[in-house]
Amino acid sequence: MATTPSRDQAGRIRYIKGDLFTCPKTDSLAHCISEDCRMGAGIAVLFKKKFGGIQDLLDQQKKSGEVAVLKRDDRYIYYLITKKKFSHKPTYDNMQKSLEAMKMHCLKNGVTDISMPRIGCGLDRLEWDKVSAILEEVFEDTDIKLTVYTL
Repeated sequence: MATTPSRDQAGRIRYIKGDLFTCPKTDSLAHCISEDCRMGAGIAVLFKKKFGGIQDLLDQQKKSGEVAVLKRDDRYIYYLITKKKFSHKPTYDNMQKSLEAMKMHCLKNGVTDISMPRIGCGLDRLEWDKVSAILEEVFEDTDIKLTVYTL
């Protein structure tokens, strides 16, 4: 059950309280994983169950600071590679690089709407204030709309 969305000051990021997987079926989705694609904890487990494709992701051989992508129906599922191993913690630098890589893919493929959790801020322990500032900066010169879901 989503509440009334609110926007941050710049209007780039919209916040919705609710289940990420209830977002419009036309929105692409994004979350963070490690190079080893383990996805054994947190929201990554739900992405693994819902979208599968682990071997496809591994075959892309993406490194930290890059993005792996699955196409599901008419949307993309973005796997931001923010660390080498699942047991590591990401850096803000890797977060920014993987978001830049996602932006380039979005621009090439006409993606205009991305829904995501508070990426990097659950089990990975990054600070949302810093991550949201990076999101603002990376997407400021685009028409891409970001929606962040929190439970």
